[in-house]
Amino acid sequence: MVRCVEGGSGLERLAGPALVRATRAWAFVFLVLVSAAACLSWAAPWDANRILTAASRHGDAAVAGVRALQANLAKVPPRDDASLLATVNSFFNQRIAFREDLENWGQVDYWASPLESLQRGAGDCEDYAIAKYFTLISTGVPHKRLRLVYVRAAVNGLVVPHMVLAFYPSADADPLVLDNLVPDIRPASRRPDLTPVFSFNAEAIWEGVGTANVGGSPGERLSRWRDVLIRGKQEGFL
Repeated sequence: MVRCVEGGSGLERLAGPALVRATRAWAFVFLVLVSAAACLSWAAPWDANRILTAASRHGDAAVAGVRALQANLAKVPPRDDASLLATVNSFFNQRIAFREDLENWGQVDYWASPLESLQRGAGDCEDYAIAKYFTLISTGVPHKRLRLVYVRAAVNGLVVPHMVLAFYPSADADPLVLDNLVPDIRPASRRPDLTPVFSFNAEAIWEGVGTANVGGSPGERLSRWRDVLIRGKQEGFL
């Protein structure tokens, strides 16, 4: 599981096993993600009606969330990456309250789709990152410019597992970090509190945030990432 850190107040919300055991568990997740990423490729049209229809199946809170998100996105000038990133980052940081998976879903680790998070009104670090990733993809941002990044975050003298979303202005650029812990978007070089472990998107997986792509053949086992990608596609985000 990911032992996330609460945004806003910066209070630690630690759950699950010790960091060393969590790191070992990540090694398994890493291998599963290699298999899942190798067999996924998605198109990403923006389909507001489809997303609203899917939201209606989740509940009124999801519908209200989607309408509010679409209203915010409508204000973003065309081809203005900075405004788009700021809008999406701020929307989910403010709309979703931090809550651990065990309390929110009754499971030690659950990766929610954006509509599930909007309906609950709560999520943990990977839910923030997933919601932002799916939303940016749905607006036309290419997968290759986005990565979800597992990091070790230094918080109040402790080092805890955490997840953020990285946006690459260009292939070799210093990525911008969208995070629920630090609300303003900063280049990775200005986040010395974060140490990347590995990063991934719907198309590939990398060691750290570098260019070393980790290969692998598709596997039969489904990962949480592959499962939430399927749900995101069904909901119209991907």
